[in-house]
Amino acid sequence: MARKILMLCGDYAEDYETMVPFQALQAVGHTVHAVAPDKKAGDWVHTAVHDFEGAQTYSEKPGHRFTLNASFADVRPEAYDALLIPGGRAPEYLRMNGQVVAIVKHFLSADKPVAAICHGAQLLAATGLLRGRKLSAYPACQVEVELAGAEYVGIPVDQAVTDRNLVSAPAWPAHPAWIAQFLQVLGTRIEH
Repeated sequence: MARKILMLCGDYAEDYETMVPFQALQAVGHTVHAVAPDKKAGDWVHTAVHDFEGAQTYSEKPGHRFTLNASFADVRPEAYDALLIPGGRAPEYLRMNGQVVAIVKHFLSADKPVAAICHGAQLLAATGLLRGRKLSAYPACQVEVELAGAEYVGIPVDQAVTDRNLVSAPAWPAHPAWIAQFLQVLGTRIEH
């Protein structure tokens, strides 16, 4: 069954964590609306390429301009079946936007499928609705996850974890596991 998925974007979201699920979910027949606060369909956001190059944290390089295909002002969360939150630096800023936080609260409160990766946990934590949940995130977000009352699941960077309707992962190397688990929560069937 095709689902209608809302993807919350912002400047300097991680390039792969934005592009790959946006394209993959459409490839299997879902509708994905990518939006960002104060932006309309046809506008774009900056993305950043984060990589693991042996430093204490990830490196950041300019990514692609990602064109939004829906307008933030038109978003009605009740019209969507699921939510996708890419990582990168965008969630750090999105969590300060009351409208964005209200949208995320809708999905968590309604037990709709939610997929978050990397720093997407920062936006989830801002809702105050993580108590008792289990999720993974970029390791630097562990403190925020735990302060929000959730159990941080430390897993390899290429793995994902599902807690009921919430699918999370540490970073883009987890795309195969993260997207596969999200598809399962969505009820998507792929036959070979």
